Amino acid sequence: STKFLSERELTVLRPLLEELKAPYTTWGGCEGAERAVLVFLPDWLEAEKLKDSPANPVRLLRASYTGEKLSHRDFLGALMGLGIERETVGDLIIRDGSCDIIVLREVLPYVLDNLSSAGRAGLRLEVIDETEPEEAQFKLIKDTVASLRLDAVVSAGYQISREKAAQAVRTGKVSLNGLECLKPDRELSEGDRITLRGLGRIRLSAVKGLSRKGRIMIEVMRLV
Repeated sequence: STKFLSERELTVLRPLLEELKAPYTTWGGCEGAERAVLVFLPDWLEAEKLKDSPANPVRLLRASYTGEKLSHRDFLGALMGLGIERETVGDLIIRDGSCDIIVLREVLPYVLDNLSSAGRAGLRLEVIDETEPEEAQFKLIKDTVASLRLDAVVSAGYQISREKAAQAVRTGKVSLNGLECLKPDRELSEGDRITLRGLGRIRLSAVKGLSRKGRIMIEVMRLV
């Protein structure tokens, strides 16, 4: 398995992996994780069983604290201050009073022994079995579109006009699955992730079929 890879790195690698025809999966510690580990699957292991197998390279811990709310930057800074590599840390899921930290299995003991504070707060650490997907922090938007073009989904997800959406794409403000996309007519698929600079991230979480008026019903998750 690899270390944690970014969404962009995984997008670049996928065509090469398909050419290799080697069985693989990606796992980031929870459904919808942005950063994930690439795992080449041995004959005896099926992708859906990785999470509960000894081959799972990912571990989770919860850092709890009291006082002022800490940010993603506070926790990432504290982890990097331990001297570990960024590639050994996956997503950080921030909640009120705690942060769920996803790390590679091999660095878990070191983090448990050495991570004692973040920002100005002392931390209490515990190993956990699972965490809520990041969608817990997303808002669900239901809409209909004429097609699954990028500009149509951007318009629906960010609730801006189709013209503004197309202009944002053409001027390089939109990335699709971690890569800049300049084509407003690019067809999307369920699960695609979009970032519009200055307005955050959305994900095309479901394509529900056609409405009575012949439009495509979609569900979009938007980070709030």
